[in-house]
Amino acid sequence: MIVLDTHALLWMDRNDPALGPAARRLIEDAWRAGQVAVSAISYWETAMLAQRGRIVLPLPPNEWRSELLQAGLREIALDGRIGILASQLENIHRDPADRFIMATSLQHQATLITADENVLAWQSELLRQDARL
Repeated sequence: MIVLDTHALLWMDRNDPALGPAARRLIEDAWRAGQVAVSAISYWETAMLAQRGRIVLPLPPNEWRSELLQAGLREIALDGRIGILASQLENIHRDPADRFIMATSLQHQATLITADENVLAWQSELLRQDARL
């Protein structure tokens, strides 16, 4: 399974060239297998960005989410295990959404697709792929 960081989800949805060819292939292969997921927190993060005018979604957030789920994207809910794990991550920045996304990936032993330099450089067992490659 792969988990998309919020920006990777947006890049994928927009067919943005910022999403690199290796990441794109990984997503396409995993999509065919029904193994592409996002943390539920990514929908919150996206809705907040849209509300603040930092991004424009093609649909209202609820409809956008529904279309992605109907197309096969999996949503991983936040639960107590993920919340506790997110609080225990060491030597990484304190952004709560990023911590939930990283903990979701770790909990599900999934590869995180991200372009976040801090996450990519983080010394841990987190499996990750640079979204720009």
